Amino acid sequence: MTPDREGVAAASAPGDQFVQSLARGLEVIRAFDAAHAELSLSDVARRTGLTRATARRFLLTLVELGYVRTDGRLFRLTPQVLRLGYAYLSSMGLTDIAQPHLEALSARLGESTSASVLDGAEIVYVARVATRRLMMVGISVGTRFPAYATSMGRVLLAAQPAAEAADLLDRFPPTALTSRTLTDRTALLREIDRVRAQGYAVVDQELEAGLRSAAAPVHGASGEVVAAVNVSMSALHSPSPEPGAAVLEGLLATAAAISADLRSPGAGVRIAAP
Repeated sequence: MTPDREGVAAASAPGDQFVQSLARGLEVIRAFDAAHAELSLSDVARRTGLTRATARRFLLTLVELGYVRTDGRLFRLTPQVLRLGYAYLSSMGLTDIAQPHLEALSARLGESTSASVLDGAEIVYVARVATRRLMMVGISVGTRFPAYATSMGRVLLAAQPAAEAADLLDRFPPTALTSRTLTDRTALLREIDRVRAQGYAVVDQELEAGLRSAAAPVHGASGEVVAAVNVSMSALHSPSPEPGAAVLEGLLATAAAISADLRSPGAGVRIAAP
């Protein structure tokens, strides 16, 4: 059973109010991600655990509704899917608050900047300013990556109780994405502890070769970590994996400025799991 289907099974456990067809339709949508932008019918069936006939019905329904398009063989999500998450993003306010700060930081450093929240074992991008394309996979609002291999993910994992972070690694065991990806559970937990103590994270080419990033936490009104912001850089520009003083100072100042805005009266920010 995949992690997503475990979540569906857990959701259905409480009683007979669970609508299985809706859950399956959402599973089909979640089958697509940054690494699987186009899928065949067989791919969708395999990734969701549905039969080909069932997957086909849901895909064709999504095509009819405008959420998916197809060339007859491959299927791909359309921008209309973004409407499903827009209400969440607009209600939490984080995107609107973070965006100008990210733009200012990006302009100052000449690097890409982002903000994300934690959803289970993944980070979800909620704001983004790109100066150039550093990754093979394009990043936009809604993009997801495994938390363990990203600087923002480690910041967000460090904000969780230690037992919860360890449990996430147990339920979603890390796999190597590059030759540098840290996958050993003990080493990862030690790194998360270090991030928790120093207040920021640095990841060097663990998500994709040539990509280095640094991230810091964003705190909500009551002091809890509600998001993370990062700066993404090319590893080719510096032999040292540590960010320069300008990057780290700008990152920490930006995280603090966003946190201050979130605490401001009238910010109207509601943070919840996506």
